Amino acid sequence: MRPSIQKNVSLKPFTTLKSGGMAEMFVVARNHDELLDTVLWAQAENLPTTILGYGSNVLPSDDGVPGLTILNRAQSIQIERNVIVLADTGCAFQELFLKSVQAGLRGLEFAVGIPGSLGGALVSNAGAYRSCVSEFLTSLEVIQNGRVDWVDPSWMKFSYRDSLLRRPDAPQAVVARVKMQLPRGDSKRSYDEAREYQRQRIGKQPPSPSAGSFFKNVNDSVLAESLETLPVSLKAASIVPAGYLIEAAGLKGLRFGGAMMGKRHANFVLNIDNASAYEIYRLTTIVKEKVYARFGVMLEEEVLYLGNWKRWKD
Repeated sequence: MRPSIQKNVSLKPFTTLKSGGMAEMFVVARNHDELLDTVLWAQAENLPTTILGYGSNVLPSDDGVPGLTILNRAQSIQIERNVIVLADTGCAFQELFLKSVQAGLRGLEFAVGIPGSLGGALVSNAGAYRSCVSEFLTSLEVIQNGRVDWVDPSWMKFSYRDSLLRRPDAPQAVVARVKMQLPRGDSKRSYDEAREYQRQRIGKQPPSPSAGSFFKNVNDSVLAESLETLPVSLKAASIVPAGYLIEAAGLKGLRFGGAMMGKRHANFVLNIDNASAYEIYRLTTIVKEKVYARFGVMLEEEVLYLGNWKRWKD
């Protein structure tokens, strides 16, 4: 049964940046059946559809998000045959780790401290500490063109912090559930590893509203080798953290309106004074320009811009 739809709902409370405009239409899907019914209805009506999880990697435009925004609260997690995980994409990514490790499985330790949903993790191929969510997928339940099908993970065209559903020409499709195969492991070791990751994150993450890491790290062997103070391990991996470049360009603490680049971690964009989405966007544009001028590399956002940005991007 499709839940009732609200009109002109502010999306600020549903994003970790606490910024942005209105959803033209808004609905909460509380379980898998409601999600399927709502998406199938929207596709039959040719409504543009935006899916929100926990809003940790998105910035809705001040000019609003047209069409239907669905808050995905389908959160079932089942462990089948002791190694196969069947999970709704509205579940918290961290909760997925906890349920899997309780079942004696490992692999998702890096999820601890990531505040988003599984669906958001899939769209951006979330990861940390040399792991990512796409490694463990075996199949995905996709709603597209009024059909519900299980597809191979290759359908998502995963790459570093990217997938088919992040791209400008992304299809109107929704991933409702996934199956994952996780290796068996020692629960104590997994908890210890996750606890250490959490400790490292707490040391970096400021208390102000943010989207976590705003920009993707840069994979460039020539640039990495040219940076004298870049750690040897990162040079060997040809990885240059975006925060390293932002800090080296002297942009820590840079402010535009109510938005500021983090002082504790340079790759965090903070909402310190009721920042508008435009102020956040403008600050990050300045940062990209200055990093490019200094290092010749254009940073790419991890954060997705939702809705109507025509006024500022054209």
